[in-house]
Amino acid sequence: MPGFTDPSFYGDRWASVYDDEFGALNPASAADFLARLANGGRVLELAIGTGRVALPLYRRGVPVEGIDASEAMVARLRAKPGGESIPVTIGDMADVATGGSFRLVYAVFNSLFVLLSQARQADCFRNVAQVLEPGGRFVIECFVPDLTRFDRGQRVQTLAVTEDSVKVEFSLHDAPRQRVTTQIVTLDGDGAHLRPVTVRYSWPSELDLMASQTGLRLAARYAGWDERPYDAASAGHVSVYQRA
Repeated sequence: MPGFTDPSFYGDRWASVYDDEFGALNPASAADFLARLANGGRVLELAIGTGRVALPLYRRGVPVEGIDASEAMVARLRAKPGGESIPVTIGDMADVATGGSFRLVYAVFNSLFVLLSQARQADCFRNVAQVLEPGGRFVIECFVPDLTRFDRGQRVQTLAVTEDSVKVEFSLHDAPRQRVTTQIVTLDGDGAHLRPVTVRYSWPSELDLMASQTGLRLAARYAGWDERPYDAASAGHVSVYQRA
């Protein structure tokens, strides 16, 4: 069985429930923000998944393409109205193996952190910089690490309890590798259902350094897609990097 280091692992394990779990996460505000930056230019989404953001962009007339390692995720995209019209490359998003140049490349919902080493995240920045046209932008949406969530490197949280089921999240924090490994377990009348995920988090300053080493500079950072100011209390960020 493939493990966490397989680029397709997350998508293959989550594809069947991804839209049920995350489909309501306000893609309209993200699509509005990205469409303004694209300004009619060619756009690439890293880890396009089921098209949660790409399809709203496509409906706004944005020429969007995608990369994803999981054929199961892309099959979900293809089954949706308009999904067959979006070109998708099957592959590791860190390699950005696609032709031509783009005005905008983006990765939403912590997708960058699914690359499980600093080296692979840096590879992603470098390869994005190579496909951006002059003045093009790379936009990422990531959480800000909050290590106070863990007690002695562990965290257990009850997510939901109903008459017929319970949903619990178990997490381990590997501080030296900046990695959090989580198993979301649902117990119901059909047995146990496991939804694993692991991420390698990066601090915003670390991301800025990766970007600067590839010729990208931080142009803006917000606390969300609505462009709220980013500050010390922000739990997440939307960062816009620009190619010189």
